[in-house]
Amino acid sequence: MEKQDNPALKILVVDDNQDSRELVFKVLRKEAVQLFEAIDGKDALEKVEQVRPNIILMDISLPKIDGYEVTRRLKNSTIFSSIPIIALTAHAMKGDKEKALAAGCDGYISKPINIHGFYEQIASFLH
Repeated sequence: MEKQDNPALKILVVDDNQDSRELVFKVLRKEAVQLFEAIDGKDALEKVEQVRPNIILMDISLPKIDGYEVTRRLKNSTIFSSIPIIALTAHAMKGDKEKALAAGCDGYISKPINIHGFYEQIASFLH
């Protein structure tokens, strides 16, 4: 499920739920970006090294290594710390956004996503 249009912008979608990944891919497919996926925290860390994405959409509830820990590891890395990580999660209770930001996420989007303006929402985090 990888799209190879514009090599300049790579987005890594980290989510263990296939339907969620497919929705994000469907919404972003019309943009000139390369889309990559990871299905758990361990896979995410491996894909970041392989792909070197420009931005990461990070689910929080992941098997193997949760999204908080993946984010902390990436933000503590001298190589990957500058990659914007946006929490894209169903964790939408009071305090969840603050917890994601405290773990190192640069932004927070709750599920279900608003498909209108979704790309603009995540693109605003690109440097």
